Order: sequence, then C-alpha cells, then structure tokens
Amino acid sequence: MEQCLLNKQIILGVTGGIAAYKSADLVRRLRDAGAVVRVVMTENAKQFITPLTMQAVSGNPVHDDLFDLQAEAAMGHIELGKWADVILIAPASADCMARLLRGEANDLLTTLCLVTSAPIALAPAMNQGMWKNTATQENAQALRAKGIHIFGPGEGSQACGDTGYGRMLEPVELVDAVAALFQTGSLSGKRVIITAGPTHEAIDPVRFITNASSGKMGYAIAEAAIAAGAHVTLISGPVSIATPSHVIKMAVTTAQDMFDAVMSRIAECDIFFSVAAVGDYRCRTVATQKIAKTAASVTLELERNPDIVAGVGALVKRPFIVGFAAETENVLVNARKKLMNKKLDMIVANEVAVGMGGDDNAVTVLWGEQQVEFAKMAKQKLARKLIELVGDAIA
Repeated sequence: MEQCLLNKQIILGVTGGIAAYKSADLVRRLRDAGAVVRVVMTENAKQFITPLTMQAVSGNPVHDDLFDLQAEAAMGHIELGKWADVILIAPASADCMARLLRGEANDLLTTLCLVTSAPIALAPAMNQGMWKNTATQENAQALRAKGIHIFGPGEGSQACGDTGYGRMLEPVELVDAVAALFQTGSLSGKRVIITAGPTHEAIDPVRFITNASSGKMGYAIAEAAIAAGAHVTLISGPVSIATPSHVIKMAVTTAQDMFDAVMSRIAECDIFFSVAAVGDYRCRTVATQKIAKTAASVTLELERNPDIVAGVGALVKRPFIVGFAAETENVLVNARKKLMNKKLDMIVANEVAVGMGGDDNAVTVLWGEQQVEFAKMAKQKLARKLIELVGDAIA
C-alpha cells in the first residue's frame, strides 16, 4: 500500500504531548514510502521534541510561526495549505481537536487546516481519561461528521502509568492509514497501458532527433493508476525517472519501437493513455558512421512515423483512449480536432510552454461535449485528478 505515498506532499502537524517523540520516526517512515514531508509544530510541541530534530529527519525547515515575516511576504501559510496533499496531525491533543472543531485559527497549524482543501487526518494521543471524557468523544464524533479522518487512538500502557485507550497509533500504522486515503479503487482491476517520455530518432550513431519531454506526466499517471487499483504497463522512451513500484515497464527508443510495443499489448488493455511526446518524423536513411562536419549545411530527408494513438483508435476492439495534445497555439481548437479525427474518448490539452519538461502543468480536458480546466499544479496532483475523471467516465 505504501506505493500510494510516492511523491505525495504531506504536512505533519505536531502538537504538545509525550507521543511527539514518535513523530520523528513517523517522518522517517513517510519519507521511506516516497512522501515529501513538511513539519508544522505548535509551541507546546516544542516542549517535547525540538524543531532541529524534525528538520533533520524531514529534510525541510520546520514551520512554527504564523507571523514569520519572510514567509508571509508571499502569504506563506496560504501557499503551504495549497501545497499539501494531506495534513496529518500526530499527535493530536484534546485541545487541538477542540480548537479544530470550533474553527479557530490562533496558530499556524489550525490556520492551515482552515486554508487547505486537502484531507485532514488526526492521530489522537492523550491520557485515557481525557479520551473517554464526554466532551472529547463528542468532539471526535463532530470532527468525523465534518469529514476529518481520525486514526486511533490505540490501547495500552501510557506514560502516566494508566492503561487504556489514548495511545497514538504506531508510525507504521499511521503510514498505512495515510496511504489508504489515496487508494481510490476507481480503476480496480483495470488493465492500463501508458506511453511516456520522448522518442529518439537516429541521424547517425551519435546523433538523434528528439524533444523536450521529461516523461514526468506519464510516470505520474502510472503512479496514480496504481493507487487507483489498476494493473499498469508503462511503455517509456528514454527518461531519467525511477520506475514506480508495481508497474511493468517496457523501455523503448524510437517511435516505431513504441508503436510495436503498444500494439503487442493493446488487446489486453482496458484504458490507454497516450502521454508520450512521440516524434512525428524519422530519418529516411540513418548514417552508419558519424557524419563528419565538412559541409556548411546538411540536408536530412525525413519520413512519417506511425501515429500510435490513431492506430489504437482505428482498432475494431479498442480500449478507452485518453490522448494528450501539447500545442503552441489554438490549443483547444487543435485538441478538439485530434479528439474527433483520431477517435479518442478523452483528450488532455495544454500549452507546450506551460507543461513540457517541468514539474507542473495546467490543462483542459475535453470529452464528448464536456470540458474541464485544471489550473497549474504539480503533475502528481494533476495525474490523480485525471484518473478520477477517467474513473467516472468508464463507471
């Protein structure tokens, strides 16, 4: 399940309580699962564990002041709330739970919880008597009703000598609980093929024609599809990105290689994401030796490569097809033409200058008579939104 946390952006809120000593181990385990973690500490939390410790284990500066003038020059608390894929408060004290329920914003952590649109999860940790108290139980019930997830608490001996419910869940349990938040199941059991990255078309043994695609979008979609329960085959051109866990990867170089790989697997496919920036042309003749730099100019004769997504669209028995259109002008007009001409079910359109090669993208998704726009965001977040759209479309 931990593959669901790969590249997820997690704010770990730490409140005052002896269980704060477990938070350092929790950060380490979240990072081991591939998450990026930023820690927010309350003033009371710093009585139990130091910001320096949390900075060391997270690899990021600790946030502890709502009135950090340097951060607030750019409305730092707003940006941090938007950055998060999830806010996990562990340990969550009884006081923190009460303040969240009332919608207070008297420190950075509670302010972030009001700002964010990300899921919020609490791992309560307190004396067993405090947990059993009617006020705490009512607060917990009301927080659940507001959509806030509550993990635990567990039962056992406590630092004060009491025994009962109130212990913070162990870090490994919390990692699994957070990962489960990203397991949508919307593509459960579906067989998905994704193409990603550029292709390289040889000119001679040392030169080739390519483009600026990084492969990041295709790999992010592979991660999101795995988290949604799909069986994923990733057909990738040359990139320098680690292969996501539980993905079958086929490495290819040329457009013809990618076409052949897709066609060899497409009969077993339910959903096809054509994300790769495939070269439209290749050299008609590839030099067997390095072309010497002698003439003032060199002429290359190019011929068309096979159109992979159009080839899949032309099949009698075809999967649900999601195409991508990276355009420099008339983005929506050109994308709509591709949607119709290549017999796609859905197309994701963006400007080349916005998305190609970078970590973020802004797109418009077109299908049927519908369209939806997604503002610029991390490609991992965008991938999850696209998977949700596809899941709804095939439901």
